[in-house]
Amino acid sequence: MPVFHTKTIESILEPVAQQVSKLVILHEEAEDGNAMPDLSRPVQAVKLAVDNLIKVGYETIHNSEDQILKQEMPPALNRVEEASVFLIQASDMLRTDPYSAAARKKLIDGSRGILQGTSALLLAFDESEVRKIIRICKNVLEYLAITEVVESLEDLVTFVKNLSPVLTRMAKEVDTRERELTHQVHREWLQRAIEQVKQLTPALISGIKIFVTTKSQGGPGLEEAQSNRDYVTQKMSNEIHEIIRVLQLTTYDEEEWDADDITVMKKAQNVIDGKMKQAQDWLVDTQAVVGGAGEHALRQILEDSLCIANRCVNPEDGENITKTVSNIESMINALCELRQQGKGNTPQALSLSRGIVQMLRELQDKCQKAVTASERSGLKKPAHTVGGKLEQAQRWLANSAMDDKGLGQQAARMMISDALKVAEGLQGPKRAEILQLCNEVENLTDQLNDLARKGMTNSPQARAVAAALSQKLNQLKSKMQDALVTQVADDFMDISTPLKMMSDAAMTPFGTPRREENFEEKARNFSNHASKLAATGRSLAKSGGCNDRRTVEGIQTCAQQVDDLIPHMVKAARIVLMNPANQASVEHFDLLKGQWTENMEKLRGLIDEAIDTAAFIRANEEGILQDTDRTEQAVMNLDAPGIVNNTSSIARRAHRILQVAKSEADNSEDPQFVERVNDTINDLRNTIAPMVQNAKILAQNPRDPQAVGGWRGANQQLINAVGRVRQAVGDRANHQYPPHGSDFPAPPDFSHLNISEPSSRSSRSLTSPKPSLSSPKPVDDFQKLVDEAESAVRSAMSGLWSAPRHGSPRDHGENAPPRPPLPRDTAPPRPPPPETDDEFEMTFPAPQANQPIMMAAHALHMDVKQWSSRDNEIIAAAKKMALLMARLSQLVRGEGGTKKDLIDCAKAIAEQSEEVTRIAKGLAMDCTDKRMRTNLLQVCERIPTIGTQLKILSTVKATMLGAQEPIACPDGSEIVCGSEEDMEATEMLVGNAQNLMQSVRETVQCAEAASIKIRVDSGYSIRWTRKRPWYT
Repeated sequence: MPVFHTKTIESILEPVAQQVSKLVILHEEAEDGNAMPDLSRPVQAVKLAVDNLIKVGYETIHNSEDQILKQEMPPALNRVEEASVFLIQASDMLRTDPYSAAARKKLIDGSRGILQGTSALLLAFDESEVRKIIRICKNVLEYLAITEVVESLEDLVTFVKNLSPVLTRMAKEVDTRERELTHQVHREWLQRAIEQVKQLTPALISGIKIFVTTKSQGGPGLEEAQSNRDYVTQKMSNEIHEIIRVLQLTTYDEEEWDADDITVMKKAQNVIDGKMKQAQDWLVDTQAVVGGAGEHALRQILEDSLCIANRCVNPEDGENITKTVSNIESMINALCELRQQGKGNTPQALSLSRGIVQMLRELQDKCQKAVTASERSGLKKPAHTVGGKLEQAQRWLANSAMDDKGLGQQAARMMISDALKVAEGLQGPKRAEILQLCNEVENLTDQLNDLARKGMTNSPQARAVAAALSQKLNQLKSKMQDALVTQVADDFMDISTPLKMMSDAAMTPFGTPRREENFEEKARNFSNHASKLAATGRSLAKSGGCNDRRTVEGIQTCAQQVDDLIPHMVKAARIVLMNPANQASVEHFDLLKGQWTENMEKLRGLIDEAIDTAAFIRANEEGILQDTDRTEQAVMNLDAPGIVNNTSSIARRAHRILQVAKSEADNSEDPQFVERVNDTINDLRNTIAPMVQNAKILAQNPRDPQAVGGWRGANQQLINAVGRVRQAVGDRANHQYPPHGSDFPAPPDFSHLNISEPSSRSSRSLTSPKPSLSSPKPVDDFQKLVDEAESAVRSAMSGLWSAPRHGSPRDHGENAPPRPPLPRDTAPPRPPPPETDDEFEMTFPAPQANQPIMMAAHALHMDVKQWSSRDNEIIAAAKKMALLMARLSQLVRGEGGTKKDLIDCAKAIAEQSEEVTRIAKGLAMDCTDKRMRTNLLQVCERIPTIGTQLKILSTVKATMLGAQEPIACPDGSEIVCGSEEDMEATEMLVGNAQNLMQSVRETVQCAEAASIKIRVDSGYSIRWTRKRPWYT
């Protein structure tokens, strides 16, 4: 089947698909009774191209040493050659009989064979090129495996000389391959992995050096040095295994995340496969060192196997894997004990080794089967962010009658779980508010679930409960975001002091009292502080409201790297503590400190991007006010340390505000905004030093009224300056229209529905005060309210036709309406219909669970229907794409239409893809926010590529429609498939359509966000007018 993971393959297949689509259309027109034209010249041109392709292909096979290429390429060449013969035969037959059915069949078979054979040929060659890069990667892994035998500086020099060329070659080949890939995410994964390898290389050499020098000097800290060396080696090996995994990928799901269970399981399986040989070699070698790289590889296999077991769709698979891991672990411990006692050659030890090898093979097979079963299940799980979970829950609430396999309800309940975790770090009213909302959401979810079990999903009460639950979920998300912003403001106020204190403690000279106790205390403080920062980052990524995949995954990656480095930072510091004269240990510690600081600063930068800057400044402003109150209390208590601590906190918060405000100014190209923010930044910067100076004077003499007054005045100036920064940064957010991400107001509660009596017709009103939906009424009460409302409506309508009453306008001539005009001979012209999207709303079909393409189109439809397409080109184009994709779904499923319709529909979708991209790029160029511009360009740039792939896949599908007898699709869908090859083409078409719709959705969201920061002189004319629901 056609694959498009490289630019070269796509550039070759696109023109081939265009020619094949023309032949398909000619074939279909002939089936309608039209004569086929003479195809001699184009077919002869195809034959010449095929002959040249076959010649080059066989030359490649002859010159290659890749046995797999020699096995896979000849069948592809034969298929292309046979297809060319079919075309020639069809051309000859059509010259004799332009209406020949047999000729038409050969024509379509030949066209299909040319396209699929060329694709198979290109894929075989591309896979051969990938295998060359993988061989280089494995050479690097082989060098890393011998780090434990480097025991002298001479060995280290030799090791570096041998490793450097192959490492450089690997980096060069991976960089070249990365630029060739079409899938943006695959490029990002390769970039991230190869950058990690480059960063870890100096740490690897330094780790080996410190181990060698510590061992040669015979000093303490050898165990810590070995642990650091093994950690860096293991880390590099994992990154290279990840490179190998990504190099072999050919497809990608736009909704796939790094944290997806399937992705995590595949990564773990890849590590298991890569570590297996090293582990088996250690088991076979009776003299292998206990605690060496082989044993580490073996235990890594067990750890990754448990990772797979915890994510299995089938619980039995997970239990089997867990049981096998437990048995192997017991046997490994017994074997290690025997080898430590020098009994590695005893029959018992040899028997254990053979048993472990056999059980490892079984474990590998079980893990592979579990991964395959989980992947084939197609079971969707809740999103990885609170925004994604809210979207899934809202989709369920909007159409609770549709079976989503419990995904929406599960997402709502996971939001409760996430909120409870956030509440654990809170105190006071904020904690109580979140806990109360969690209880309300859980109660409403239970009520809706009970109604669904009773078959009442479409009842008025179910709709009211769904509306109430939707409102509460939005409130819960908002409260979680506010709490996390406050937590970030508190935790990331200072990221370097604990590390500095641990470093100073490690450098303390021998003979200093309590030297080791002081170091252990500072190391413990550093570990706790760093762990808290990483945990806060992960919590923000998961529950902070940021939906950008790159930012969220970047936060999670940095947080994990920080966590991984913590124990090795402490060990490196402890080596310095034990060997302060060892320069290698000091250099190694400095290197790890640099890496940790770089990761932490990157984590802080990503977190600053993920949260609202104005909200962050507001949270720090509140923190400064609280610190001010605590300082006043310390002054009253004559508590000098309290004064120092609280005023230091005020200064650190002010510096954080300066950082984020400066970042916001640097990110903008709006000169007025930049000037306004920079002015307030300078004002704030000028207030920090006076406040700190006055705080020092105050701490020295808290009784001095003049010192107290001086500090209060300086601190108030700082607080005022912070407020001005907040106002300057928040100006554009406050003028944002329409509010980005704003939700519709909640529908009115029926209990507040008031309809006046007919007697007061002149002042008739319908009021709907602020709803109170926290406790929906039972079914009987609700139905009673509905009946009363209907009765009141009937009474009101009957009053419209009743006789005139006292006080009506008819009794007062001055208030009487004007007399209508007399009838004319011709009717007045009909006014033009208003510009609405009613046609778009009414013509969109409802999707079913077994219609994957239709469901993807419907998801885009639900996103864009909330916006009016008047004066909004990108919304109009996206709505057209949703309708076209719905039509494509029907054509692929065989619900009417022809092959030509299928090809034309795919072309129209590709054209609209180009239109969406054009509009998005134009909007990005006028956006003054650099981050928003980059996000919009990154999202929209992949749309044309996916649109081109859709045209090619639709052509492939068109060549197969009606060519074979239909058989059932394995996923239970109703898409007509005729063979395994046809099913594969259909699956690729479905995945491509889903990716395209997801990319357009993200583009529309990014475009709407970027539209609030447009250059004044840009001539921007797109209007984002949100439609209002019926109840507003």
